[in-house]
Amino acid sequence: MDYTENQKNEIRDALSRYVRRYPSQKKAAASLRGVSEATLSVILAGKYENISSDMWSRLRSQVCSSMDGYTLAETSARAALCGYLKKMQDDSSVMWITGPAGVGKSTTAREYAENGFNVFLLLCTQDMSRPDFMKELAACIGIDNAGMSIRDTFQAVINHLITLDRPLIIFDEADKLKDNVLLYFITIYNELEDRCGIVFLSTDAIKRRFDTGIAYNKIGFNELFSRIARRFVPLRPATRQEVEEICRCNGIEDKNAVRSVVAEAAEALNDLRRVKRCISKQKEIEAYKKQKND
Repeated sequence: MDYTENQKNEIRDALSRYVRRYPSQKKAAASLRGVSEATLSVILAGKYENISSDMWSRLRSQVCSSMDGYTLAETSARAALCGYLKKMQDDSSVMWITGPAGVGKSTTAREYAENGFNVFLLLCTQDMSRPDFMKELAACIGIDNAGMSIRDTFQAVINHLITLDRPLIIFDEADKLKDNVLLYFITIYNELEDRCGIVFLSTDAIKRRFDTGIAYNKIGFNELFSRIARRFVPLRPATRQEVEEICRCNGIEDKNAVRSVVAEAAEALNDLRRVKRCISKQKEIEAYKKQKND
């Protein structure tokens, strides 16, 4: 893909906002995959001549919001999650927040991280081993752990976090982690207690996993449950009224179009991913009608 000058400027502006989230440009560069500090400096200086299309694409995928062209509305779940994230950051406390798929957890967390300072968002995956997890966490906060052992990486992460002003780590889809990685959080908590906010995000399926772990006295589960205050904090799905508001925020005013989005969304339990897709479809329909009339 060839990028226009305007697109390059938009990516540069997003990169500039991204860098401001970190204490230094070096830390920001270390958190990006396949982007050197020198390349970052050149782009921020507006010197695009030797920057390849592949590099622009790499940057765009990492620093630009995937919500381009789509406006977020203030659902109760989004407002509640933002409030929880701020409180955990301010209080350097820990919380596990659950909600159904499509309630807006990941999108809201990403937005909070993009606009925050010393906020680090890590997407957890099923195939993460402990070394993988620590490597990703180190990269997330801007530490180059090349050649370091898992123990050294862990200590470098801890040492860096405790120097920051009210840092917050958000672990998205934390329920996907294997037990031996998930229970690593006990050690992380012990080192960062009252020094760093930690928020876990997942579906409420995690409750059954903890119930089973505690019932069968599996190592670590009771300890970890205690560290999240023995509570999972739920988010509720979007309401019909909130889906209607999302339509209006995205320029869908026609009553029939709104009804169509609301009806289709209801079939999917108001999953916001489905809402976004429905709104995109309605916009395409409206654009087609306008073109036909012209």
